Amino acid sequence: MAATPCIFCQIARSDTSTHILHIDDKVVAFQDIKPSAFRHYLVIPIKHLPTVKELQRVHEDYALVSHMLDVGKMLLQRDASQSTDYRWKQLKYMSLGPLGAFIEAEKLLAKLSPVQTSHI
Repeated sequence: MAATPCIFCQIARSDTSTHILHIDDKVVAFQDIKPSAFRHYLVIPIKHLPTVKELQRVHEDYALVSHMLDVGKMLLQRDASQSTDYRWKQLKYMSLGPLGAFIEAEKLLAKLSPVQTSHI
């Protein structure tokens, strides 16, 4: 029996009717299907990540999560530049696609910060 395709991967491939707010080579952003706020955006990686445990302390993963946060900030600035009423707390938590959970972005970035190696 074939596994059900990941809905987030389908969105990232533009296989759905989801209105895309932003897309680049790393992430795709769109409005949540059941938003809890007027501007409830999801920024997800294009590459399928089954769990947050797949992320490593390497530059590529750190850059991905940082980019996801930057895209979220850019969308809020673009769509609500005059607003002083949006809550930063909303942006601090991000969904990593199929994980189905929200991750506190700054804490995740700290955990993913690449280990510095000494070249002696």
